[in-house]
Amino acid sequence: MIFMDMILLAYLGDSVYELYIRNYLLEHNTKKIKDIQKLSLNYVSARSQRKILEKLIEKDILTLEELEIVRKGRNAHGGKSKSSDIITYRIATGFECLFGYLYKNKQMDRIDFIINKIMGDS
Repeated sequence: MIFMDMILLAYLGDSVYELYIRNYLLEHNTKKIKDIQKLSLNYVSARSQRKILEKLIEKDILTLEELEIVRKGRNAHGGKSKSSDIITYRIATGFECLFGYLYKNKQMDRIDFIINKIMGDS
């Protein structure tokens, strides 16, 4: 397992998550940039990430190890959001940490699985 500063994992995870969302939208016949951008906002904002994470937890999709990464990321001290409250921002940070962690540990199949669960619920 590779561990690093949670804020750095969140920074990386934000990019990884957005890339996977955009790729999913492209692969599922969303060809116009304008449409991809509009649809991706349903998944990449702090508010939507909080809702998605809550659904993943409710449906028991995440492993105990993944939940621990989310918890550590949520509790990490970092910046502030201009567009969401602090609780939503911290939950979204934990969510992003999960994707950074999975990416750093080369668990792309797990990322694919979680992305497919997310997109199947939308």
